[in-house]
This record gives sequence, structure tokens and C-alpha cells, in this order.
Amino acid sequence: MGVLKKLAGETAIYGMSTILARIINFFFVPIYTRILTLDQYGAYSEIMSYIAVLQVVLILGLETGCFKFANNTTDSNKPFSTALITISITSLLFFAATALFATPIASVMGYSGYSTTIIYVGAILALDSITAVLFARLRFQQKALKFAIFKTIKILSELGFNLLLFFVVPKYIAANPDTCLLNFIPATVDFSYIIFAVFLSCVICTILFIPYLFNIKLSFSKSLFKQMMVYSLPLMIAGLPGIINEGFDRLLFRFFAPENVVWREDLGEYQAAVKLAVIMNLFIQMFRYAAEPFFFARGKNKELLAKVMEYFTAFCMLIFLGVVLYIDIIGLILGKDFRGAIGTVPFMLISYMLLGILFNVSMWYKLSGQTKYAISITLSGLAVTVAVNVIFMPIFSYWASVAAHILSCIAMLLYSLHLGNKHYPIPYNWKQIGKYAFAALLIFAIAQTINNMLGMELVYKLIVNTIFILLYLIAAVKISGGMGKLKEI
Repeated sequence: MGVLKKLAGETAIYGMSTILARIINFFFVPIYTRILTLDQYGAYSEIMSYIAVLQVVLILGLETGCFKFANNTTDSNKPFSTALITISITSLLFFAATALFATPIASVMGYSGYSTTIIYVGAILALDSITAVLFARLRFQQKALKFAIFKTIKILSELGFNLLLFFVVPKYIAANPDTCLLNFIPATVDFSYIIFAVFLSCVICTILFIPYLFNIKLSFSKSLFKQMMVYSLPLMIAGLPGIINEGFDRLLFRFFAPENVVWREDLGEYQAAVKLAVIMNLFIQMFRYAAEPFFFARGKNKELLAKVMEYFTAFCMLIFLGVVLYIDIIGLILGKDFRGAIGTVPFMLISYMLLGILFNVSMWYKLSGQTKYAISITLSGLAVTVAVNVIFMPIFSYWASVAAHILSCIAMLLYSLHLGNKHYPIPYNWKQIGKYAFAALLIFAIAQTINNMLGMELVYKLIVNTIFILLYLIAAVKISGGMGKLKEI
């Protein structure tokens, strides 16, 4: 089981930058929720959702496709070079179209006067799509440290630009009302400042890769391009489950929010609460970065894949307990006006965990090359998401989105398992996985019951909840077979 140690080590390295990104996002939540209004935060959330969806489309699934074809050829440079040229052309054309039609796009979206922000969105998408291939190449070359350094620089630059824009630039503009900065940002702080900061960090990241580009022998293989597109385009659609859970519901608020609410305010309140579930999403992203090349290299060892799933679930449930049992403290991160949706956090944690399990389960069609099934799997989740939100969002607002998150994940998971068992069966120990989940949920239920009955002060409540977390750790070790079994990993 020594290979699991390697996976854990790479997960930790990749996680350095991912952790930092999430921590910084966490750091800005109390700033955003105390400076911006609910409406402005909702606008920011909506635009970032468009970015998330469109980025999946622009990458064309080629990020994962590169791993597949680079492992099956003696010239690993050719798949990455072909993908880089393809994505560069499509991304630059997309940016040109966005810049040309920025004003009507802004008007249609209800953001009149923010055409410059729309141009930034186009630039962000173009630059991020191009650098995605370069980051994928670093992962393939197992240059986890360089990957982490580049990601960290990008993150820190975004941090720096946000601090400047929120705390320094407004004072400068007030003192210099004719400054040229007003050609790039509004005179008063709003959501567009965040988008501008993201754009500047993307520019910095692209600059970092310029020397690295000289080490890539650029060549375009027409035959390889056709093969990669046949394999990768279904993965483009397969990449949408995460977007369905993280962003698609945000796009529906505009059309299906209850009539008696301001939809951007409801969206802002909901998305602020979602930020509190970031730790689960953080771990899953860390895991995905390391696990994808790991699985491609060792995909024939199905027992290993099954074992990875067990430990993945066990750790996810630990994160779940850590967040929900300390929610009284974590919730203070949000401004007072943004705490109305905090009750959604436990359910969002569960939905993120299900999404992580779906990633593990869905490796069967990537490893077997049967990516065509990704389309039907994703469409099953999309159908559930749209149906639940359209029917129930006008009544229950963001609670409909929470339910849609969970139900869409379950639908995709069950369908993927059904197909996987037919075409590429992996011996997952669902009984063992269920034990970890049951233990965590039982401990959570008991802890909540005791806390509600006794009405303890916060300090004592946190002490009791810490004991419950320790109980889960003991239970998890016992379920896994004891410490001796864990040392074998």
C-alpha cells in the first residue's frame, strides 16, 4: 500500500496552493460581507458562475485528455502542444467576441454600465483556459512543487490586488478624481473590483509561464487532434457536474426566485453561507489534482481504487463534523446581514462529499476510454437540478438549490455506478463506506440533540463537540481495522 503514501504526499503538495486559495477566499468573506451589499455580493456570485461554466466549455475536456494520450505515446509533448494550440485559438476568439459585444452583453444581463467588467470576464476565461493546459503538463511531469508555487503566486497576487482595490484605491480616487484608474474601475467600491483583481492575477500567472513556454516544442497533429477531441469532448460535458452543483443554480435565481424577494439579495445570502462549506470543497480539489494522474497510472489495480474510496469517505466525514460542530464560531466570519442561510451548510457539505465520491466512481469511463457515457451521466444530474429548481425555487428559494445539489449528485452517482458495474466494475466496499458515513451522522445527531437540550454556553458547547469529534476518530480507526491496518498504507 506504499503507493497510497505517494498519493497522500502529492495531495499535500497540490493542497498547499489550494489550501491557500481557499483560506484567502475565506479571509475575504468577512470583508466582502461587510463592505458589499447583499445585492452586490449576489451580482459577484452570478458572474463567477458564468466564469465557472464557460471555463469548462473553453478547456474542451483537453486537460484530462492530455493525460490519457500522453501516457499512451512515446512523445508526451505532442498531446500537450496540440491541446495548447487548440485552446489558445478558441480562447482568443472567445475573448475577441466578448470584447466586441461587451456593451450589449452587459445590457442583456442587467449590468448596464459594466461593459468593462464583461471584457475582464472574457480575458479571465481566455487566460485561465490557456494556463490550464500548462498546469496540466506540470502535473503530468509530476512537478507538484512548481505547480504549487505558480498557483501560490497567482493567489497571493489576487490577495494583493484585492487589498489595494478595497482599502487603498478608494482613498486615492477620492483624492484624485481625474485619475486614469476610472477607465478601469468605477469610482465607488462594488463587485467589479473583485473581477478586476481576478483579471490582474490571471495576467501575473500567464507571465509566469512565458519562460516555461520555450521548453515546449509547439506542433499540431491533425490526427491526434481528432482522437483527443473524440475522447475529450464528452469530458467537457462530464466536467459540468461540479458546475451544476457550484454554479448552475445561481444562474437560475434570476428567473425563478420567489416574487416577494430581491433575487440578487437572496443569492448573495445563500452564496455567503456556501462559503462556509469551503473546507470540504478544498479537500476534494486537493484530492482531484493528485488522484487523476495517480488513477491513470495505476488504473488496473481496481482493489487499490476501491481502498482509496474508503479512506476518502472517512476523511470527508471528519471534515463534515469539524465544520458543523464548530459552526457557531465559523459562522462569525459572515457579516450580520449574511447569516440568514447558515442552516444550509450541513447539507452543502454532504453535497460536496457526494460530488467527490462521484469523481472517484466516474474514473471507470476515463480509465476504460468510454467517455461517451459521461454525457448521459451528466444530463441525468442536469435534469434533476433544473427540475427541482424550476419547480421549488419560486416557493423555497435557495433551499430548493440545496435539495437540487444533493439529489443531482445522487442521480449521477447511481447512474454512473450502474454503468460502471456493467463496463468496468470496481469492487467498492459500500458496507465499509457506509459505516464511516453512519458513524459521523449518528455522532452529529447526538451532539445536536445534547446541545439543543442543554442550551450550553458556547465554550462548553465547543468542548463537548470536540469530544464528539474525537469519538468519530476512534470509531473511524476501529472501522478501518485498527492502527495496525492504517500503518500498512
